[in-house]
Amino acid sequence: MPSLRQTLTMKRPGLLAAVLVLTGALLGPVGPAVAAPAPCSAQSSQKVPKRQVRAEWIASVANIDWPSRPGLTATEQRAELVGWFDGAVSRRLNTVVLQVRPTADAFWPSPFEPWSEWLTGVQGQDPGYDPLAFAVAEAHRRGLELHAWFNPYRVAVHADPSRLRPDHPARTHPDWVVPYGGKLYYNPGIPEVRRFAEDAIMDAVQRYDIDGVHFDDYFYPYPVAGQQFDDEATYQRYGSAFPVKADWRRATIDLLVAELSTRIHRAKPWVKFGISPFAVWRNKGTDPAGSDTTAGVQTYDDLAADTRKWVRERWIDYVAPQVYWNIGFPAADYAKVVAWWSSQADGTPVHLYIGQANHKVGVSAQSPAWNDPAELSEHLTFNRSHPQVRGDVFFSAKDVRANRLAHMDVLQAQHYTRPAMIPVMDQRGGKAPHHPILVSARRSDAGVRLDWVSDPRTAYFAVYRFDGTAACDLADATHLVTVARAKAGIVQSFDDTGVQPGRDHTYVVTSLDRLHHESGPSNPKHR
Repeated sequence: MPSLRQTLTMKRPGLLAAVLVLTGALLGPVGPAVAAPAPCSAQSSQKVPKRQVRAEWIASVANIDWPSRPGLTATEQRAELVGWFDGAVSRRLNTVVLQVRPTADAFWPSPFEPWSEWLTGVQGQDPGYDPLAFAVAEAHRRGLELHAWFNPYRVAVHADPSRLRPDHPARTHPDWVVPYGGKLYYNPGIPEVRRFAEDAIMDAVQRYDIDGVHFDDYFYPYPVAGQQFDDEATYQRYGSAFPVKADWRRATIDLLVAELSTRIHRAKPWVKFGISPFAVWRNKGTDPAGSDTTAGVQTYDDLAADTRKWVRERWIDYVAPQVYWNIGFPAADYAKVVAWWSSQADGTPVHLYIGQANHKVGVSAQSPAWNDPAELSEHLTFNRSHPQVRGDVFFSAKDVRANRLAHMDVLQAQHYTRPAMIPVMDQRGGKAPHHPILVSARRSDAGVRLDWVSDPRTAYFAVYRFDGTAACDLADATHLVTVARAKAGIVQSFDDTGVQPGRDHTYVVTSLDRLHHESGPSNPKHR
């Protein structure tokens, strides 16, 4: 078997020298010194931001997005999921939020809960493959982060326990379950329930290479007129320290968020924990610290979710409020709600992303604004006035694909003309790899083929292309061609198929770690 030295020498002239130089940079001098890349401009353009979360939710409950219906074969399910991921890439998104525990069940072989009925139509039936493992691998193959979306306390979207498997935890622990509003929920106030939900989630965190843990807006259920969530006995047993039941309920949810945050980051410090709540914490009329809204639901009062506290306590890494209203909506103006959340995130390490209502475009009668194909694009334009906003999450994948009124075409043309890196979360650690060494840039049938040697710590690479012979400005995405997942090993390559024949270009490459810290640029290569 040839040695690494022989293999590199045979495959690409110059690769061996590059490996030796990079090794010297990492471990000490072993070859000739290489001049440091020239410093680049720090002035960036808001219109082509280099760092921005661009995400979509892929919902599995009730087969909203994926699988499209229960009972598809494993091959059909895999093909559908790859289609969603490819669609995300074509829209220049960089993150997918995939629902993997929609109703006290699992999209992986969990020792705690049965296989989800949304996969096969039969709760507990093996789908014939591991959907979460497949999803992680395929998302990463396409350079997408995959955030696994869990619902902590929803058991079923019906109220009949007998429809659950006999060995379902809700059947073996009927005292854990509260029927409410035609659905079944675990009782959040029972400590064993909270621990069980955390354990079920941590099983996925520990076993799979997910990039994030994601909750949506469901904690205590939304109010149902004329009904009470029956947890009085639980309150009497566990809530003696709280004269007011509502305070006790909020404390139980606070414990879930704080404990899970600690457990996630203790197990895998790089995994992000984010929550996407209903966007109104409290109306200003209820609490002077609240938003200038008159919403019918307030998370603090109605869902026992003190979402502002979670940001202030830094228990979560990002918050993605579901600001599902148009600009100028009287009860909850998009502009006012985003401004309020920006003020809450300001000065904290918690990233702010905005949940966008693609599902309303072209179909909602709530306001004429939803018949304007530019409404969501105008949301992103407004976000630029609040630098605390670091990205957007679109609900949901099927609405992004449907592209009603061509609203995603408008948004993409105005905001997503270039790729984007994911913003760095300093609190999650990480360190930029050493800059790569670009060995060659040569014409090929596909366009221009780049070959380089990278730091072994590289998780992603970014390729920049400049017209002519100048190569410097990396501050925004104007010259960014791609951000992609690195292959195994230190020798990397990329085919730039977007070049025009007869044009001269200069390339530089950078390396990124798993948490998107970017190295300095490589040496430039002209082609």
